Amino acid sequence: MDVGVDWGALGVNALITLGVLLVVFTGTWLLALRLGRHSVIDVVWGMGFVVVSLVGLLVAQAGDHGDLGRQLLALALTTAWGVRLAVHIGRRNGSKEDPRYEEILARATGSPAAHIYRRVYLSQVAVLFVVSLPLQVAAFQEGSATSGWPLVAALLGVVVWSVGFTFETVGDWQLERFKADPANKGVVNDRGLWRYTRHPNYFGDACVMWGLWLLTAGHWSGLVVLVCPVLMTANLVKGSGAAMTDRRMRSTRKGFAEYVERTSGFVPLPPRR
Repeated sequence: MDVGVDWGALGVNALITLGVLLVVFTGTWLLALRLGRHSVIDVVWGMGFVVVSLVGLLVAQAGDHGDLGRQLLALALTTAWGVRLAVHIGRRNGSKEDPRYEEILARATGSPAAHIYRRVYLSQVAVLFVVSLPLQVAAFQEGSATSGWPLVAALLGVVVWSVGFTFETVGDWQLERFKADPANKGVVNDRGLWRYTRHPNYFGDACVMWGLWLLTAGHWSGLVVLVCPVLMTANLVKGSGAAMTDRRMRSTRKGFAEYVERTSGFVPLPPRR
């Protein structure tokens, strides 16, 4: 069965989604000002995708658009990933401020609060909105995903998402255990998944995004938002993900240069001799 999209209804949903994200992140900014730390936004990032998926489901159902099964699948996968990420980052950060935000505030001209709102909060709204477009398209694709190519695409999406979710969850757990041992302070973690990739968490994040995009791949409309996982993966590899972490680790971790020589930078591979 062919899968169509009501582009007008999708456009209305996009405007509503953008408005909701602005409200959520502005509220987070106000909360951060009250708490005196902006690292709280890192907890909200993953939950922002849950908001996008939920808004898409509610708006689509209100207008009798899309397939409920596909919508619920997207919401379930997004919620599992977003909640786990939020809990992990919340536990990891605690009540500490992130040095990145301290640096941004130190460079502020004029009002520091307004500066960081524009630089961090509005930019994250823009990035999250663009990257989450596949979730919006998935909510408005008509036709059942229980047969033919839509079913195959959905199953592939679940498999790829599962690989990513596993890498993120296991990698974060292994790193947490490694850091809990005082003997490992200042030492590179090259155990478990970290033996095969320097960034199992970022690799997992990329797989999650590709898995969510595959939910839309049952119809040509999914190609319209193919750029979203591509951009997210590029950012995780070359932008604020793996590349930035590698630069920081070179100056803080003993033996990191040797670790780089033998360990894949992103995609898991057997260690080089």
